[in-house]
Amino acid sequence: MQTEQYGNAMPLDDVQLGPNEDVLSIVKKSGTSFYWAMRLLPQEKRDAMFAIYAFCREVDDIADGDEKPSTKREKLDLWRDEINSLYDGKPNNLITRSLAKPLKTYNLAKEDFDAVIDGMEMDAVDQLSFQDMTELTLYCDRVACAVGKLSNAVFGLRGEQSRALAKSLGEALQLTNILRDVKEDAERNHVYLPADLRARHGMEGEAVNTIIKHPGLAEACRELAQQAEKDFLEAKTIIDQCDKTLIQPAIIMMKIYHRTFILLQRRGWNRLDSPVKVSKAWKLLLAARILIFKA
Repeated sequence: MQTEQYGNAMPLDDVQLGPNEDVLSIVKKSGTSFYWAMRLLPQEKRDAMFAIYAFCREVDDIADGDEKPSTKREKLDLWRDEINSLYDGKPNNLITRSLAKPLKTYNLAKEDFDAVIDGMEMDAVDQLSFQDMTELTLYCDRVACAVGKLSNAVFGLRGEQSRALAKSLGEALQLTNILRDVKEDAERNHVYLPADLRARHGMEGEAVNTIIKHPGLAEACRELAQQAEKDFLEAKTIIDQCDKTLIQPAIIMMKIYHRTFILLQRRGWNRLDSPVKVSKAWKLLLAARILIFKA
């Protein structure tokens, strides 16, 4: 899908209010835990979540693409314009047309869509190196916690409980992604482990694309993993206080990612060449257990 080509705005009465084949194709091709989790939702909520995911996938693909940063920023700016058009009632693009009904039904906040784009803009650089945990936390808040807030609105979770769960679970999931992809990210000059954390383990001044070979990297990963574990525990505490029938997809996401996190720890931080992946069979068994036992 060419996200930069929008055509003329369509009146909201004429737009497609359910999912379209492009949206479904984006979700199905992803092969991510998201698809497994969202299949448990009723049709209307599932359609809303698929549209949210398709938006996130499109802007993420821009940030991760091979084009020069200026081109990426231009494309992300087009998405800012498209979100503005969506909230003006004139969505142009197939994905935002699919978001038109969920926006009204679930009162989705524009600031959360904007935050996701802001986070992708942080990624849309030739070389990335965060200075401290504050900067990394801001990144997680934009690319993951904002998505959590949109998701919770669809699930039916509100208020402080929604914000707290989005914060803890979003950060836990994003830190797991970061720890899983350290080697791959470093090879493209992106290092999400903050510079002050790296410095504590002897990597001060080390070139971004060479830290993968540094003997202190394992300890730096282990320290960041402690924060991820803290976030997972906090998310579980919040979930235990929620109506679990509302947030079954969030529970599945948490369990799948925590399983990945456990496998990463078992593998160890000195073996970054060894990939870690949760099996399809494990995901199916998890979904069945939650459906049957509400666990």
